[in-house]
Amino acid sequence: MDADLILWLAVLTALVFAFTNGFHDTANAVATSVSTRAMSPRTAVALSAVLNFAGAFVSLQVAATIADGIVDASLVTPAIVFSGLTGAIAWNLGTWYYGLPSSSSHALIGGVIGASLLAEGRGAVHGTELIAVVVVPALIAPVLAVAVAGAAIITTYGIVGRLRQGPVVRGFRHGQVLSSAMFSFSHGTADAQKTMGVIFLALVAGGTLGEGDPVPAWVVVSAAAALALGTYAGGWRIIRTLGTRIITMDAAQGFVAQVSGTAVILTATHAGIPLSTTHVISGAVTGAGAAKRLSAVRWGLAGNILIAWVLTLPAAAFVGGLTYLVVRLLGEDTIGPFAVAGSLLAGAAFVLVRRLQAGSTLTAER
Repeated sequence: MDADLILWLAVLTALVFAFTNGFHDTANAVATSVSTRAMSPRTAVALSAVLNFAGAFVSLQVAATIADGIVDASLVTPAIVFSGLTGAIAWNLGTWYYGLPSSSSHALIGGVIGASLLAEGRGAVHGTELIAVVVVPALIAPVLAVAVAGAAIITTYGIVGRLRQGPVVRGFRHGQVLSSAMFSFSHGTADAQKTMGVIFLALVAGGTLGEGDPVPAWVVVSAAAALALGTYAGGWRIIRTLGTRIITMDAAQGFVAQVSGTAVILTATHAGIPLSTTHVISGAVTGAGAAKRLSAVRWGLAGNILIAWVLTLPAAAFVGGLTYLVVRLLGEDTIGPFAVAGSLLAGAAFVLVRRLQAGSTLTAER
């Protein structure tokens, strides 16, 4: 089978991942605005999609980290990239099914690492860089977001606490339009680059590009478009989790959470760190609630989200490695990737149909 077919299958799978990334992470940008009624759901999602697309063109620092900072590009093949992406997509769909806001970024990184380890061994993974730019930031970012949002909401309440509630609420709802736009832009800046990086990695592995070449314009545009389309499709289950189930949010908390999250994400993106936007906004929402009153946070749900965070890297790595094993057994240069792609498509269709049926049943009961 033509090796180019495997390469372009990997590229197509990367764009599918970008779509699920946008679909899965819509909640990060719009949940707070929707829950406080600052914007209608469809308006919020449309605005987020446009600004996710625009944000993708700002920087390529994170793309460079994904392309060659975590795995050895010289040892990677298109089949390895495809297998890693399959692991990431499977994890995104699973956590979406259960309404858990897990990290698409860590799912992608975990999937590629798992496939690379099984294919080429430990030498294929840059362990020091993995710890420095993925593991350590994953531990620090949510804590930092909690602290920043907590301090910001205490300061905000101190400023507006004695003012009339009506004008204050309206002011913060108007502010949430801007803060939601800012967060969406920062999300596009961070997450579209991860897809660009993995497509670039596939193109280098397939011999189409050299490691020192610039990222082609079509890669930037296609990754941005796929992320924006996924965002517009909207992951409504996760929007409910972030917007109403962790805390019952007021407009000031929503505004502060989004601004705090934006500041943390843009700082990390400037440094080329592939930070999880999900970790950041979940931490900011939790901080904004806990600073008002500890009992305002539903800690049981927060604990479930934390477990999903911890499991994301190893679980996606396991699925990525298992996928590569199946691909290799069936023939990584022949039918293997296409057989796995067909199975993934069938599984995704099954999950979506089951979820739609469950939604229809619930609506009928009401």
